[in-house]
Amino acid sequence: MSVFPVNGITMNDVINTFVTHRSERSYLDKAIPEDILTNIIESAYHAPTSVHSQQISLIVTRDKATKEKLAALCGGQPWIAQAPVFITFVIDLHKSAEGIKLTGEQQIAHESIESIVSGSLDAGIALGTAMAAARAQGLGIVPIGGLRRDPQAVAELLNLPPLTFPVNGLVLGYVDEPAELKPRLPMATFRHEERYSSENLLENIQAHNQQLTDHWQAIGRDGGEDWSHTVANYYKNIYFPAVRPALLKQGFGIDK
Repeated sequence: MSVFPVNGITMNDVINTFVTHRSERSYLDKAIPEDILTNIIESAYHAPTSVHSQQISLIVTRDKATKEKLAALCGGQPWIAQAPVFITFVIDLHKSAEGIKLTGEQQIAHESIESIVSGSLDAGIALGTAMAAARAQGLGIVPIGGLRRDPQAVAELLNLPPLTFPVNGLVLGYVDEPAELKPRLPMATFRHEERYSSENLLENIQAHNQQLTDHWQAIGRDGGEDWSHTVANYYKNIYFPAVRPALLKQGFGIDK
């Protein structure tokens, strides 16, 4: 295992995979070998889940027409159709409900907010695992939260049964034009010792705003916004208002 410095800190190649994350949005027209794709799926398959519920399912999409439909449903993200593979990460309480029937009991967990939080967390763990496995094998990736822009249409397109929900997606492929590594908020806004601290939060945010503006200028991206304006564009509104009705239609509850 190789070791090398990142920001002055010695990292091995596993850690480097994480700290050099880039969301790639330019892909070659090159198929992913089946053994590489299987490694990625196997890695996500073995990721931990709450109470060994295994409440996650993955839908692997390679069909061009389906990827184009998904790209449109996600708000017009052409890299979804451009890349050879798109994976949808699904909260799946359908299979647990079926399994519980074998005991003579009935599942009610899906009636609670906790099931959505727990399922989303497990989907996130599987997503992160798949991302690392893909990058470790030379692939580029970009996670797609836009899948929740119209989750009911996605569910219908992918034939998802009741008690399932498409929570996120992942683009996989060989990179054409590599993305730049974006700067992040200062570590003090992320790492807290013993208790949460808001000390110097605004100063740190302002410093990052300037850093990000400088980054966009350095790479020649016109119109690149600072962090505060970027998140404001999304979070001044309800980000994806179709999530709640889709969850209810799929049989999830939000009142418990």
